Amino acid sequence: MFGTRYPILLGGMAHVSRSPLVAAVSAAGGLGIIGSGGMPPEVLAEQIADVRRRTDKPFGVNLMLLDPNIKAQLEVVLRERVTMVTTGAGNPAPYIERLKEAGIKVFPVIPAVSLARRMERSGADGVIAEGTESGGHVGEVTTIVLVPQVVDAVSIPVIAAGGIADGRGLAAAIVLGAQGVQMGTRFLASAEAPAHENFKNAILKANERATLVTGRVLGAPVRTLVNKMSKQFALYEREGRPREEFEALAVGGLRRAVYDGDTETGSLMAGQISGMIDKIEPVETIITQMVATAAKLLPEEMLLLEGRL
Repeated sequence: MFGTRYPILLGGMAHVSRSPLVAAVSAAGGLGIIGSGGMPPEVLAEQIADVRRRTDKPFGVNLMLLDPNIKAQLEVVLRERVTMVTTGAGNPAPYIERLKEAGIKVFPVIPAVSLARRMERSGADGVIAEGTESGGHVGEVTTIVLVPQVVDAVSIPVIAAGGIADGRGLAAAIVLGAQGVQMGTRFLASAEAPAHENFKNAILKANERATLVTGRVLGAPVRTLVNKMSKQFALYEREGRPREEFEALAVGGLRRAVYDGDTETGSLMAGQISGMIDKIEPVETIITQMVATAAKLLPEEMLLLEGRL
């Protein structure tokens, strides 16, 4: 479907999934995805152009549908005719027809079976079933529970996301019925990721209990590494603070983490899989090792990694 060598997608992480990382994932045989969250449309156009300068391989764009620039971003994507689009933070149904008319595949990120069914009815080409283990904005259902139920519920391709960082995770996802995987945190801890070294090192130091989900009381749960900021969020929730105080605390948090390396008051969005990551490696090494491990674990009749999508 995408023309990639391997069924491995880059999560569209805002401020992190930019051209150096996106191009590296695509060049290594996966599918790089630009995280357009917070990007002015002209910056998105520049990012697309830069990925194309770096590689001739397919890549996509993640659209956060609540972004104030979403309509202008959509026009950029339609004009540039990228390979595919993933969506989050909203209902993509009003945009799917135009995207498909432009030859762009649409894969919404979904946290529940009911949403997967709705996206199939809306014309989506596939869905990304993301478990609560993932970093950033999360649902409530774990990946190992969510993925097979989504696979059983829809006839379109399913990508597994959340808690996947190596070939064991890829093999498990395929056994569960997924056609591939999406990874964010593992690629965040890569040599090509344009994130501050402090952020990457915080992932290396993390264990399996080093993340915290806050924001449930606001209807917008987010998983981050535990730090001063996330603890303050948790305190505000216990105290029942007004929404305005949460928003004041959150503003600029991800930018501080990614660009300034602020590991105390920055929003260190990362998944529970952080506890498995112990080194910063090039993207090509991550993907090559991942596929080699999966090849050893999967029965021969299931080893359809190349051309899987």
